[in-house]
Amino acid sequence: MTPTADFWFDPACPWAWMTSRWMLEVEQVRDVRTAWHVMSLAILNEERDEHDANWLRKLGLVRVLIAAEQAHGNDALLPLYTALGNRIHVEGRGINGDGVLEESLAEAGLPASLLEAATTDQYDEALRKSHREGMELVGMEVGTPIISVEDTAFFGPVVTPAPKGEAAGKLWDGVRLVAATDGFFELKRTRDREPVFE
Repeated sequence: MTPTADFWFDPACPWAWMTSRWMLEVEQVRDVRTAWHVMSLAILNEERDEHDANWLRKLGLVRVLIAAEQAHGNDALLPLYTALGNRIHVEGRGINGDGVLEESLAEAGLPASLLEAATTDQYDEALRKSHREGMELVGMEVGTPIISVEDTAFFGPVVTPAPKGEAAGKLWDGVRLVAATDGFFELKRTRDREPVFE
């Protein structure tokens, strides 16, 4: 049976985007499939961030993703995340880019009516549940991405550019190796470059 890697993301995070593209490469070279889940940087930082237009836009993006999942199933998340990520990160339009949400819904084959979810709290209970499920696996000191596989969860890896082919598989092997080591918690160094979107 193919193991599942559960992956929590916020579409606003460029590092989660890089890791998600790596995970898609991993699926091509290792026996694993990815189940996608939504978390929210707006919720994670709601006690310390000003609830300004940018914060609300971040919250609106994940509300739309949760609404899409609720109405169209978990399989709707990856196409919508990919459409959003290409516009926000690869094209450099950002989360406030004109038409980002509308175009992404259309590309993913989802109805424009889902836009209404961005400005309502109707899906917030489901959003907080998904967010909490990811955070409870790794603790509150991290953000996105979170990956859980075979009863082990971790933040990251944070990498740029996203490794491809067998290089992606080797990184996956290494991440699983250290994550499966009892008592292992962290490897980290200061980031010295911005995300490279290839």
